[in-house]
Amino acid sequence: MAFKLLIAEETRDVADVVAFGARMTWPGCVVVIAADGAQALRSFEDEAPDLIILDVGMPPPDGLSVCRRIRESSQVPILMLSAQDGTLDKVRAFDLGADDYLTKPFDHLELLARLRALVRRSSGGLVALRSEIAAGELHLDYVTHAVRLRGEMLRLTSTEYRLLEQLVRNAGTVLSHQSLLDRVWGTEYGASAQYLKVFVRRLRQKLGDDAEFPRYIQTEWGVGYRFVPA
Repeated sequence: MAFKLLIAEETRDVADVVAFGARMTWPGCVVVIAADGAQALRSFEDEAPDLIILDVGMPPPDGLSVCRRIRESSQVPILMLSAQDGTLDKVRAFDLGADDYLTKPFDHLELLARLRALVRRSSGGLVALRSEIAAGELHLDYVTHAVRLRGEMLRLTSTEYRLLEQLVRNAGTVLSHQSLLDRVWGTEYGASAQYLKVFVRRLRQKLGDDAEFPRYIQTEWGVGYRFVPA
């Protein structure tokens, strides 16, 4: 089945350039372009894309609203494009379930590098020695990426899963901020510690973990994070 990319971008020239780069990166890639939020949601339902790019400022519903709607039913990788470079805007996008955020105007080679990283993470770049591991009440399936806590399925994005997997694989060991950024986002990626902080907070929320008295993810201030099975 062909790889599908949905580009929801108000400016057609931008969408066409991104589409060209995607087809060069993934020969045979099917690119679907939407000019507004309503069309993006219809295309998401009709096409079931493998990767999505959302323009935050596109005609309503805007990219953030579309991201929230998609996350109600799917964990497909989502990259947000925005003319706003504020930290609060990025945090809001991440809180709504976005996997990445890039500010306009952007370098198209950087965009493609980030898309490739998202695809690698969502398809599972790690080879598991066992298909499943139990860490206290938490169970991870390395093949299906299913995560269960006390028997209940957790809905994690691909990036959230990758971060949790790295922490669980190294349970009891403090992983530095840079180590986690390299392992989850990639050494060539250039992600910042702010990314990591937001995604750890999202993981804690889904695990029911209290940041002040954590059961699973402990903060080693100034160093990194440690996973401790409850």
